[in-house]
Amino acid sequence: MKASQKNVHKRIQKWYKAHGRVDLPWRTTENAYHIYLSEVMLQQTQVKTVLERYYFPFLKKFPTLQALGEAPLDDVLKMWEGLGYYNRAKNLHKTAMILTQEGQTLGSAPTLPSEIETLMALPGIGKNTAHAVATFAFKKPVPIMEANVKRILCRLKQLKTPTDKALWEIAYDLVDKKNPFDYNQAMMDIGSSICTPKNPQCEICPLSSICQGKKEPTRYPTKKKRVVPTREQNIMLYVYNDKLSLTQRTGKFLHGLWGFEKIDIPLCAAEYIGEVTHAYTHFKLICKVYLYDELDPEQNSYFTTQEIRKLAISKVDEKIVKLYLDTIPTY
Repeated sequence: MKASQKNVHKRIQKWYKAHGRVDLPWRTTENAYHIYLSEVMLQQTQVKTVLERYYFPFLKKFPTLQALGEAPLDDVLKMWEGLGYYNRAKNLHKTAMILTQEGQTLGSAPTLPSEIETLMALPGIGKNTAHAVATFAFKKPVPIMEANVKRILCRLKQLKTPTDKALWEIAYDLVDKKNPFDYNQAMMDIGSSICTPKNPQCEICPLSSICQGKKEPTRYPTKKKRVVPTREQNIMLYVYNDKLSLTQRTGKFLHGLWGFEKIDIPLCAAEYIGEVTHAYTHFKLICKVYLYDELDPEQNSYFTTQEIRKLAISKVDEKIVKLYLDTIPTY
């Protein structure tokens, strides 16, 4: 190892002990399931949101990998409600079921594998999640690659539009193989608190001595301009005996959640009651909502609004329920 890199590792370790978020619950446990859960929840989600609203309630409901694997998907989706990207929950559940079945075959409690390739063979575990579980749960001397780390690596090497392959090569070259846990946690914390997208504090960064981009850090990487498209849908609320019809989604988007029916053309006798909007990461959704009172119901599943609260539904469907309650007359 180069002497300069060894010194950087020491500075990173020192910085992490003084300023890192060392008390986060998934950093103070050796439970591989808890660490794996945190990695899945933290994808596309802020630490504050996961910590305050989802991590502990989920573990209380499903305290072990086996408890998760034996639970109905509806229960898992309900606990995930509001966290978004529901495929994460479905794949988490699938992985738990697979490992639980393997454990039953072997006559032992289900466990996560420690090898990266084996982890990546499980549903929903990509390259970065596999590396994160390997290094945080099993202390493997490998790097991780999330958004904050990518930004650091781009600035270190003055890279504007690097390939994933190039970034992984740099990451493997730089990782502290003796202290991979603290190093990787520190890299994420440095990226979120010092090497920020705007106004980075290069003067106090423990990597400044090897950073080639510190004179103009905000040039690296090049930020892609993203135009968020708008989609419109017509939503039909079928009402029978003061109950609303919902169906369980089977398509890829919001699969497994309960929701209201999307239609191309509203029924002639339907009443327009308003619209709701919801911003997803990749698009904005506008739903025009129509109400139709049924005399002879053709739908299968009807629920009161109190019953709907017990189902796993999306944020946009929650907004539709609120619109309905604000619209119906009260006596």
